[in-house]
This record gives sequence, structure tokens and C-alpha cells, in this order.
Amino acid sequence: MKNLGQMLKQAQQMQAKVAELQAELANMEITGSSAGGMIQVTLTGKAEAREVKIDPSLAGADDVEVLEDLIVAAFNDAKSKVDARMAEKMSEMTGGLQLPPGMMPPF
Repeated sequence: MKNLGQMLKQAQQMQAKVAELQAELANMEITGSSAGGMIQVTLTGKAEAREVKIDPSLAGADDVEVLEDLIVAAFNDAKSKVDARMAEKMSEMTGGLQLPPGMMPPF
């Protein structure tokens, strides 16, 4: 039973660390870009869009389709950066122990 108690204590510690990581991710902002930085999308660490910036020189009415594609590219760039940062933080927290996919934040 002593081992079970130790395992429960470790699980509680891990749960506290995960909650702390979730709070940190909610406050984190990561920016992705496309078109040489002319389109920028900022996401929270939970991959929620926070801001979109478009260089005024791209705002011509004829370029709407291209502009839409560039926004998607910037969003995807920011999302991949969020995923990489989250994986890095989780690796630090778990000491490199790989967790099952359902255990990765944001749950």
C-alpha cells in the first residue's frame, strides 16, 4: 500500500503541474507569419486566435483570395509554433516521459 500512496501523491503533483501549465499556456502569445511578415496571426498557447495583422499594402480588393490564403498560412505557422512550445513544456514537466495523446493539454 505504501507504493500506492506514493503513486497517488505523484499523480496529484503531476495534476498540479498540468494545471499550472494550462494557466501558463492561456497567457502565452505566439505569432506566426506569412508573406515575409506582411501577414501575422497571434495565438494563445491554447491555439485560440488573439490577433491578425495585415500590412496595408496587401489590402487591394483584387487580392482577397491571396490574402485569405496568406492568413491561413500565418495561422498554421503560429499553430505549429504553439504545438512545438507545448511539447517542449510537457517534456520539461514529465522529464521526457511520453504521455498518451489524450493527456496532452489543452485537454
